[in-house]
Amino acid sequence: MWETIRGIDGGRDIVVKRKKNGEVYYVDESVSPIRSAAGRLTHYVCNGRDFTARLRVEAELVQSQKMDAIGRLAGGIAHDFNNLLTIITSYSELALDSVSAESVAQTRIHEILSAAHRAADLTRQLLAFSRRQPQALRVAELNPVISKVVKTLNRLIGEDIELVFAPGDGIGRIRLDPVQIEQILMNLAANSRDAMPQGGRCTIATTNVQLDEEYVDRKRAIIPIGRYAVLTITDTGSGIPPEHLTHVFEPFYTTKPSGKGTGLGLATVYGIVKQNHGFVWVYSEPGMGTAFKIYLPCVAERPGAVEVPESISDLMLRGSETVLLVEDEDALRKAEAEFLGLRGYTVLEARNGLEALSVTKNHGTAIQLVVTDVVMPQMSGGELARALERPFPETKVLFVSGYPGQTIVDHKVVDVESNFLQKPFTLKQLAKKVRLVLDQGHDLSDALTKTTNTAYRTSIAATAASE
Repeated sequence: MWETIRGIDGGRDIVVKRKKNGEVYYVDESVSPIRSAAGRLTHYVCNGRDFTARLRVEAELVQSQKMDAIGRLAGGIAHDFNNLLTIITSYSELALDSVSAESVAQTRIHEILSAAHRAADLTRQLLAFSRRQPQALRVAELNPVISKVVKTLNRLIGEDIELVFAPGDGIGRIRLDPVQIEQILMNLAANSRDAMPQGGRCTIATTNVQLDEEYVDRKRAIIPIGRYAVLTITDTGSGIPPEHLTHVFEPFYTTKPSGKGTGLGLATVYGIVKQNHGFVWVYSEPGMGTAFKIYLPCVAERPGAVEVPESISDLMLRGSETVLLVEDEDALRKAEAEFLGLRGYTVLEARNGLEALSVTKNHGTAIQLVVTDVVMPQMSGGELARALERPFPETKVLFVSGYPGQTIVDHKVVDVESNFLQKPFTLKQLAKKVRLVLDQGHDLSDALTKTTNTAYRTSIAATAASE
């Protein structure tokens, strides 16, 4: 600085300063020397502009762009894996039906199915991180949802860790997917367990907070003013070193030894929170434990009733209707056709939308159900449904896809809860959904224009807007 002041023309630079309370701030400062007629330095003029807030916003933007880019990659990988896993599980199920219960082959096939299901869990975590996981949102109280999950957490974290739930009073209602709240708690509890190998305490607490302008200005993130339900998970574990804190939410980033973790747990938490328009922070020091604070925006709506579909037994999976399968993955389509055929259905096949139109035109009798992939070459599933709507108004439709809810919105398939099946799925899940749609589902016109769950449609639209 003194070299600048004593210079001929002065200069400009970024200066790091500290307030009386110890807070560091950044100043864009220019220094101009003032000299006498004899050329002697007598004074200097210093003009500074505090741009700490700007630096924080820029850092948030860079982090957001990085996470979004990784998320897009993760979402694309998840889609491809969903198709492959559906093929693996489908042919494994068909193989099980062809071997005896005492056969050694059945044990081996069960191992294949078990591995496929574990891989499917990983793809769901990738979709959660990329904020493209399908949601079934409803307005509900946070404390009752957490109470149900806490009952199962004790078995996850072990007897040597004390689990404490401290529910706050008068917690505001939020719009949530209970399954996603369970994912958050499971991942954070597992993280706490790994940080306390010798035992300790994990505390889950809820509270309300009203964020005002002063709080938002102090917080190192962009968070709107408003009322939030805050979910806090703390542990007495080993803590997180400072050099790792900025990376903990990145997928596949882990400090655990090889084979001890996938690096997707905290990435899943981050993605779910962002998908629900919330905010998450982590506070930690080595040897002092870790705390995760999650802010979820409160809503004014009343809690809605949850519709639970009736369970379907294996004996009810059979049918005699005609089903048109439209799927561009040949191996998957053939497995589905074989399975539904064994259950009594008359199955027609098409590789894409154009071929499906030709099949329906040449088929002499009515087709009760169209099971179509959403994203296909030449003609999408949504376009196919619209093309079939006028000539076959009574035909019902079931959409399937390995792509996330955002893509379903893009293809104008709005009723994604009542007539949509997310890959990867088992053949038994497909048979159950086929039976549900045939017995209770909507026809093509309903599937394209109506929604049985308004909250779900609103949540999908909100997710699309945020992305």
